[in-house]
Amino acid sequence: MAKKQKTEVEPTPQVVEQPKVETPVMEKPKPVKIRKADLGGKKIDDWEIKNRTYILRSDKKPLTYTIRNQGLTWFDEEKGYAREILATENQKTVFVDEMLGDYRPMHIIFENGALYVPKEKVMLQKVLSLYHPYLNKLYEEVKPVAKAASTLEVMDMEIDALIVARDMDIELAEAIMRVEIGSKVSNMTSKELKRDLLIFAKNNPRTFITLANDDNVQLRNKGIKAVEMGLITLSPDQRTFTWVSNGRKLINVPFDEHPYNALAAWFKTDEGMEVYSSIEKRLK
Repeated sequence: MAKKQKTEVEPTPQVVEQPKVETPVMEKPKPVKIRKADLGGKKIDDWEIKNRTYILRSDKKPLTYTIRNQGLTWFDEEKGYAREILATENQKTVFVDEMLGDYRPMHIIFENGALYVPKEKVMLQKVLSLYHPYLNKLYEEVKPVAKAASTLEVMDMEIDALIVARDMDIELAEAIMRVEIGSKVSNMTSKELKRDLLIFAKNNPRTFITLANDDNVQLRNKGIKAVEMGLITLSPDQRTFTWVSNGRKLINVPFDEHPYNALAAWFKTDEGMEVYSSIEKRLK
């Protein structure tokens, strides 16, 4: 009897559940916060690559002058402690605690009172411009932009002063020049007066504008002219003004005050205004 052939039943394959692989979501990188150092009231966010020049603040200009580059510290407010700083030839930082390997310190030498640092020596510039304790005490950085702005301001002031001087009436011009050159103004012609006024305005624009806006200048001038013309007199001790015609006392000059300044202030009082009006009429 033939044997029945056994039929092999293939096992049902087991389905192995594969773990789900999630595609990682790339987080948006956080912006790098630039550390700001508050140095002398100014915020420093970045660094401009350029040549820089430094000069000693003393009037003396020694042939050579060396300032320290080692043993210097700068207080880092963010970290909360003082960090050693150093300008080196071979490092990319000025902070000693960030340096890698050996370092070669630079020499900081001023020649004839000045030190030129090319843009390639960034570490030396940063030490000198940002962190050195002698900054703005022993030396300072030359800043052409600030110098140019200052020069422009002076030039603008000169132009303004010259325009005011050109259009100024002769009486006020005389009052201002009397402050500058004294009684010599009485012997000058109007053209000489205008010429010297323009020269004064150009050479001393700030002083000129201050005098032009000072209403006491003209009052003082009237008082001086009144004394020169013999209308009023100032006592030898420069303490009392009186009318020449009748000897009546006008004003006692306060102690330690210039007599003509006191007279100009008195001209603004009720009594003084009457006297000033009378003097004006007599001077014409």
